This record gives sequence, structure tokens and C-alpha cells, in this order.
Amino acid sequence: MSIGTFKNYSMLCFLMIASTTFAQEKKVADSSKAVETDPVKLFEPRQFAAEDGKVLNYRLLKPIDFKPTGNYPVVIFLHGAGERGDDNVAQLKHGMKEFCKPEWRSKFQCYVLAPQCPKDEKWADIDWSKPGVQMPEKISRNLEMTLQVVDQMLEGSAVDKHRIYITGLSMGGYGTWDALVRRPDFFAAAMPICGGGDPATASKIKNIPIACFHGAKDTAVTPDKSRKMIEALRTAGGTPVYVEYPDADHDSWTQTYAELDNIQWLFDQRREAQ
Repeated sequence: MSIGTFKNYSMLCFLMIASTTFAQEKKVADSSKAVETDPVKLFEPRQFAAEDGKVLNYRLLKPIDFKPTGNYPVVIFLHGAGERGDDNVAQLKHGMKEFCKPEWRSKFQCYVLAPQCPKDEKWADIDWSKPGVQMPEKISRNLEMTLQVVDQMLEGSAVDKHRIYITGLSMGGYGTWDALVRRPDFFAAAMPICGGGDPATASKIKNIPIACFHGAKDTAVTPDKSRKMIEALRTAGGTPVYVEYPDADHDSWTQTYAELDNIQWLFDQRREAQ
């Protein structure tokens, strides 16, 4: 090997090493700029204490580019029975990762409120063993406190009072239907998933935009509970949207929350000023 050839070879090796080092440094730099998408890290853990001392654990996701002078909608998410407890984490298991996607957070600037129902308690005190649904006389303490959290937010958290949304799955689907009847002039829209409501209450909520979802093969909460609510709403003069996934069982929420059109529909709704 001549001296000239050796010099050229040495320079080539130097450039290859330098290029590799730069690529590695760039990869490290890019990873440090990675956008956080973990719901456990993005949703702030909080508590609400009622006057009687009862405490509600909840998580709150703030708008990605929050401004104190903004006017942001609120999405209330009611989890299912399997996520009950006191760790203030389990309620983020389903659906919430979708709201943490950077593109969704940029497109839908909003708060997402995710309360956690304690073990052995419910959002709506309904007997699930019965074939039909009869609305309880009183609102459950957990749902009541959830709405009180929103009331507090309305007092000073840059919230758009005309765009309060509610959605929930399974036990949370029951809670969503119940919440609508408790406050028919409060919500801009609702998305109950694989739950059930009392058809006798349909006339009270017929004017609320509602998109309901259920799996046709659901044996945990049979789809007739959603079908009866939709039929009652339409008979009362309402125009609800009903989607029944032919191949889905109880888990109809994964597909519902994953489809951008469903979320877009929710944010397109706005309650008229009273």
C-alpha cells in the first residue's frame, strides 16, 4: 500500500467514524425531544373532597398549549367496573391513550377529566342483574362529585361552558346515560358505549346530541339495552346516532375511541346558549 493510498484510506475511515458518531448523537438528541404520550405521565393526579369528607380520585389532562385566557371544552370519561379502585391510575387503561396522541391533542385542544370510582361502587346505582334499566331516584355520590369537579372548573379554568362532553364504557356507559338525565341542559354531547339507560327518561334528553356504540355479540351488557334507548329517543323526537359493531363483543370501546370520525363528531357539537 502506497503512502498516498494509505492517506486516502485513513481519511475514508475517519469520515465513516465521524458520520456514525454524528448519527448516534442525532438519534440521542431526537429521542430527548420525543413527545410524551403516556397517560399516566400526562394526566395530572388530583383529588376532590366533598363537604361530608368523601374523596374522589381523578386525573386531569390539560390542553397541550394551555393559555389561561383560553376557552377549552371538557371531556368527562367514566371508566368501567374493572378499573375501580383507589390507585388513581387504573381508570386510564382504556381510551385515554387516544387522547394523548400528539396529533389529537393538537387538533382537539381540551381538558379530559377521568375520575376513578371506588371498589364496589358505581357511577349509577343500577341493578345490572335485571333485564331492563330503571333510573335510580338519586344520583350516585361518585357521579355527583364528578360533576362538582366540573362545576369548579367552570368557575375559573378557562372552560367553554357550551362544550361539556361526556363518554363512558360499560359501567361508565350506564353512568353517561344517567348523567344526561340528571343535567339535561348541561352537556353539549354524549358518547355512551356498551351501557344502558332508562327508556322512560328519553323525552328529557331527546335534544342532546348522542352517539351510542355497542357490540352485537356483547353478552356482558347485551345490546338490547342500547337499542331500547335509541328507539325511545327516536320515538320522542330525538335524532341519536347508533353504531352496532357486528363482530364486537363487550369491548366495543377500543374501536369507538380509535376512530377519528367519532371523536371529530363529539367536538363538532356545541350546546346552544340558554
